[in-house]
Amino acid sequence: MNNILSCLEGVRTVIIAGHTRPDGDCVGACMGLWHYLRDNYPEIEADVRLEPVPESYKVIAGVEQIIGSYEDDKVYDLFIALDASDKGRLAGAQKYFDTAKHRICIDHHISNPGYADENMIVSDASSTCEVLTGLMAMEAISYDAAVALYIGIICDTGVFKYSNTSRHTMDMAGCLMEKGIPYSDLIDDVFYRKSYKQNKILGYALQKCRLVLDNRMIVCVLERPELDRLGAGHGDLEGIIDQLRLTRDIEVALLASASDTEANTYKFSMRSNHFVDVAAVAGKFGGGGHVRAAGFSAVGDINEIYHTAEALIKEQLDTCTME
Repeated sequence: MNNILSCLEGVRTVIIAGHTRPDGDCVGACMGLWHYLRDNYPEIEADVRLEPVPESYKVIAGVEQIIGSYEDDKVYDLFIALDASDKGRLAGAQKYFDTAKHRICIDHHISNPGYADENMIVSDASSTCEVLTGLMAMEAISYDAAVALYIGIICDTGVFKYSNTSRHTMDMAGCLMEKGIPYSDLIDDVFYRKSYKQNKILGYALQKCRLVLDNRMIVCVLERPELDRLGAGHGDLEGIIDQLRLTRDIEVALLASASDTEANTYKFSMRSNHFVDVAAVAGKFGGGGHVRAAGFSAVGDINEIYHTAEALIKEQLDTCTME
């Protein structure tokens, strides 16, 4: 990691943190770097602080070491922010960012303003894990680090299907595969292998979804009573939005689900296939993401929030030509 080695010199304590509601790229990047530091910088004490990790990412070694609380007042020598497009996305970890002696950010979101002391933002990279893999000395990447980084890459590229996939993406993934990781099994574990309960929740969502905007958008809204009846937590909804996106002839998929921890709070996940910039829509609500995959959280009346989002999507749909 030649370009940040100077930041590691003399460092004894490091915090690694990512964005709120961590996805595969966030978890993979944090754990990949954690393994890399542990393997190659044994003198450094590194902590990963993240909100609860979805079940599908628990195949990554060491996730049980993640610290999920933010109550202590530990001051770190170095804060490394990964896959967090702005400081506000660090959620509870912001307090450690503010008190750290030095701060760096490694990210791939084009909207990142460069909020750390040192920033490496590669907006044409598919994922933060792709950026990290390119920064690391390949011979120093362990099996466990490779698993974490590979999962991050496949999550943000939809297993290399999204338009953000490049030759460099494939090169980095290939280097990680050469570490002997079970890449096919990892794809199944992250994308396709689901519990009986998750399959029932997916079936319910597919039955409830509806087409709007002249059949150009598919929508599913899951309220708290429904989720309670299904016994569904946030992690059980993984994969629903991607299945909705595959509906023939639609351009946009939207999934809105009630928070399982905060009243009157909803998480919106959006995907588009060709034209609509869903990151621009998410940005209107303080969220973010990528052109074809983005999301946000909002507090208030679900119908008002949804109709505002739908109107923003309609504006874009009306200016494009569906193919």
